[in-house]
Amino acid sequence: MTALLEIDALGVSFDQYDRGLRRRTVVALSGMDLTAHRGELVALVGASGAGKTLLAHAVLGMLPPNATETGEIRFDGRPLDVPARRALAGREVALLPQSVTFLDPVVPVGRQVRRSAELAGLPDPRGAATAALATRGLGPEVARMHPHQLSGGMVRRVLAAMAMMADPSLVLADEPTPGLPEEAVRAVLADLRRTADEGRAVVLITHELSGALEVADRLVICRGGRTVDEARPADFRGGGPSHPYTRALWRALPANGFGLPEDA
Repeated sequence: MTALLEIDALGVSFDQYDRGLRRRTVVALSGMDLTAHRGELVALVGASGAGKTLLAHAVLGMLPPNATETGEIRFDGRPLDVPARRALAGREVALLPQSVTFLDPVVPVGRQVRRSAELAGLPDPRGAATAALATRGLGPEVARMHPHQLSGGMVRRVLAAMAMMADPSLVLADEPTPGLPEEAVRAVLADLRRTADEGRAVVLITHELSGALEVADRLVICRGGRTVDEARPADFRGGGPSHPYTRALWRALPANGFGLPEDA
């Protein structure tokens, strides 16, 4: 079966200028591999700075002009250049971002959700916005509020409503749970699991291994801009995964005593 998203040996570097015209190249990604099928939730797990968010931005065609990209990104079996990826962004491919900064601070929430419905080409943007918020437990009063008046959990539900407006085939969820209370974390992860079970492909970008193990079909482990391992939740039972770095992440969980193996 053809994967919906296939990333092979993705590399990303940036040209920078230091002290006038002195040019240097900073390598951010040097070999990222990931596949995701319809109906599957794949967790991309790694520490901060491992390149997880950068991979999502590459998939969406959002890299800045000074970026150089190598490798290949395919969608539904078709290799995609940057313009083709941008054409899919917001329609076939949706980003569920992590921060309230993705919302306009001076525009009421309802108007921003309606704008997402308009961009998705829905015939009744106002009705679609109201329904999308209601589906996520947000009443009509939320539409009149500004982003700074919302809790962290409410912000993420608004962002999810906007991201799913065009009924995308692929959802990239970038760190959707940090800072949320435990109950809200469970709700967000359950919603992503339902999204995959409805037939979409979901890539959960996270550094929280314990949450990923609850909902993921597969886990892709990255470190320093490279994919280093791929595992399934069952691999974390018993003695834990075999790869040293994956085992280090697993043993560092509170339930495992915050331990680190010597070969990590």
